Amino acid sequence: MERAALFGSGREAPLAAGDVGELLIPYMPTIRVPKTGDRVYKSECAFSYDAPCSEGGLYVCMKTFLGFGREHVERHYRKTGQCVFMHLKRHMREKVTGASGGALPKRRNTKLFLDLESNGDLNHDDYEYEDEAKLVIFPDHYEIPLPNIEELPALVTIACDAVLSSKSPYRKQDPDSWEEELQVSKHAKSLVQMDNGVRIPPSGWKCSKCDLRENLWLNLTDGSVLCGKWYFDGSGGNGHALEHYKEMGYPLAVKLGTITPDGADVYSFEEEEPVLDPHIAKHLAHFGIDMLQMQVAENGLRDNDIKPRVSEWEVIQESGMKLKPMYGPGYTGMKNLGNSCYISSVMQAIFSIPEFQRAYVGNLPRIFDYSPLDPTQDFNTQMAKLGHGLLSGQYSKPPVKAELIEQVMKEEHKPQHNGISLRMFKALVSKGHPEFSSSRQQDAQEFFLHLINAIERNRIGSENPSDVFRFLVEERTQCCQSRKVRYTERVDYIMQLPVAMEAASNKDELIAYELKRREAEMARRPPPELVRARIPFSACLQAFSEPENVADFWSSALQAKSAGVKTSRFASFPEYLVVQIKKFTFGLDWIPKKLDVSIDMPDLLDISHLRATGLQPGEEELPDISPPIIIPNDPKDGMMNHFMDPPDIDESSVMQLAEMGFPLEACRKAVYYTGNMGAEVAFNWIIAHMEEPDFAEPLAIPGYGAAAYPGTGVPGAPGLDNQPPEEMVAIIASMGFQRNVAIQALRATNNNLEHAIDWIFSHPDPEGNETASETMDMENHVNANILAESDPDGPRIKDGSGRYELFGFISHMGTSTMSGHYVCHLKKEGRWVIYNDLKVCASERPPKELGYIYLYRRIPS
Repeated sequence: MERAALFGSGREAPLAAGDVGELLIPYMPTIRVPKTGDRVYKSECAFSYDAPCSEGGLYVCMKTFLGFGREHVERHYRKTGQCVFMHLKRHMREKVTGASGGALPKRRNTKLFLDLESNGDLNHDDYEYEDEAKLVIFPDHYEIPLPNIEELPALVTIACDAVLSSKSPYRKQDPDSWEEELQVSKHAKSLVQMDNGVRIPPSGWKCSKCDLRENLWLNLTDGSVLCGKWYFDGSGGNGHALEHYKEMGYPLAVKLGTITPDGADVYSFEEEEPVLDPHIAKHLAHFGIDMLQMQVAENGLRDNDIKPRVSEWEVIQESGMKLKPMYGPGYTGMKNLGNSCYISSVMQAIFSIPEFQRAYVGNLPRIFDYSPLDPTQDFNTQMAKLGHGLLSGQYSKPPVKAELIEQVMKEEHKPQHNGISLRMFKALVSKGHPEFSSSRQQDAQEFFLHLINAIERNRIGSENPSDVFRFLVEERTQCCQSRKVRYTERVDYIMQLPVAMEAASNKDELIAYELKRREAEMARRPPPELVRARIPFSACLQAFSEPENVADFWSSALQAKSAGVKTSRFASFPEYLVVQIKKFTFGLDWIPKKLDVSIDMPDLLDISHLRATGLQPGEEELPDISPPIIIPNDPKDGMMNHFMDPPDIDESSVMQLAEMGFPLEACRKAVYYTGNMGAEVAFNWIIAHMEEPDFAEPLAIPGYGAAAYPGTGVPGAPGLDNQPPEEMVAIIASMGFQRNVAIQALRATNNNLEHAIDWIFSHPDPEGNETASETMDMENHVNANILAESDPDGPRIKDGSGRYELFGFISHMGTSTMSGHYVCHLKKEGRWVIYNDLKVCASERPPKELGYIYLYRRIPS
């Protein structure tokens, strides 16, 4: 038999029936059946965004169950010697139309790709799909078509069936997890809607069969408004919506209070699960609901007094304009996984910066070559993959046919093959974080800082692209009674500008609007047209520079509590300045709310006058005396304290606060520092301290060991007090690695021996001749948050001029960080571009006055 054609040539090497079993015998030890807990990556490559629908399909390793595109499978074969892969390919073609087309063929081999990936385009009338699977044996690329039950050994058949029927690796047991992607309802396209004249008002809803005004569902067939089911906690409803379905058979309903311009929560009674409805806008319009004029309920669940908000959603997304789609390198969109737009917006901005492009995309071959055996769990690999996906242009190609361009302009729904999915990146970067790993909307500013922290922990050698954001803040604190001062410096990455509401230039209009709004609310009429506060940027900058009161200030000069004021100035100016407008505050119901304001953000920004000056002539410093510290009883000695049990903390109060969306460690600190006085008292502590840079850091108490790291059982942060066990150091050193490298790797992986070895291979010495002292110097910078390991000279700062130009901004639509939608505008090649999930278009009217986070780059001197 002639051996197979070269890989990638497009020729196949079919095998005779009698040869299949004999051929596979040498490879049987390398073929595994997926066990419970094994993740099978059959929808996306670990190194790229190639998928079964890509030109080359996807190769799934039959031992590790990792997926690889055609360009990356050879690397895995060379690195591991694994020869047997399952090749998955999804074919798509336009259906034949007209009389000659006959009956439209159905999808073939549908069970092969069961639970592969939810894709609304599979229901489109103009396309049909065929799924193909086969085993491929490297290096000669022998191909064995599947299914092939008669000829394959039993073990191979079982392994293939298990891989093909495996669930998504991102699916969790928690039904609220973001990985549970919704399927398009089979009723969405053919739903019958009654022309009965029903029109749904914007507020005042009530179940038509009882008096409930919450958990209400609109049936999309007849427009009935009925309550949902009763929940175990006593909330919910009387189940009238389900009774109506059983009686009438109308399958789809949408939850009132969840309708936004970005979608709504739809439930299928027949399919017994939440579903996607690609035609939801049309179905809602049938009952007089315009999605562009709807906002989500402020708490996301139980606010049935929805007010229309026309301008914010329309203006920020530039709705109603014929926006020209952009294609090519740097113009790649990202699929929304369900409230993942905050990640997409931040990552679009991050990879528009040359330093990040060089660090990850420029180093891509090296990062990929030294990636660990499971690249899906390596931060730098996934950052390089994301950067390449956005910048290569490989996933942003213009339509071939002119009519497709016209369809995009008309915003018609056609199969979308451009753009990338963040599911693998999100699963990794949010791992262990209670908020970012959920399906809930999050604060883009908090995610930005979370990302910076991850970059600091996983820096590539001496290169750290996040240096471009880092700057020093000088804080001057003055005791109001003694007039003495203290100067301190801290590291920051974001300039947070307060909103100077008192400086609004249209106060009279705002007062008149508020009166009309209250009158309309009392009369249950639609609210008046929105009037937005116009705030001068200069007023916000002035508010930033003014002194602020220091809560619970302890004066070392008086040895007692006193009144104190603090002012902040820039001890250095970063290369890239990130400015956050502090639009979010808290209402009386503890729900985060947003100040709806318009600020005239400048294209050119000069903050040179905010440069720190240090101790001035005539100023007297406060004595360097710390406040008294309460030492635990019977402290014995320092070493014993390290192993003492942590103090009691009221976990029920902690969980109450965590359920409100605050970081878990911040909740623990709040409960501890308020003496277990309850969630309400602890909440006040959170409000007073949430702007502090260590707000979400683990609780560290003098006299006790540091907080245990989740999942490790190792007390204390990985600093100088966490010397790795000597026997682990010796094991790694016996493998030929330097002792200081072994210590560095163990500290970076919380003393996990297997992970430490992977860490060493994924963090090679870039020069190959680094001395022991230089290696230890790099070790001291692995985690910027560990003060014990900080460089004596302080963090790396790129100081320079305080003059900047605007190149991007991230905007939020909605009433709080718990809801709404994010989009990003970036200035590229001299023009503004809007990035709205998968849609990347030339911007016609960039809404610079409505942004939430602004990005400025330093103007060269």
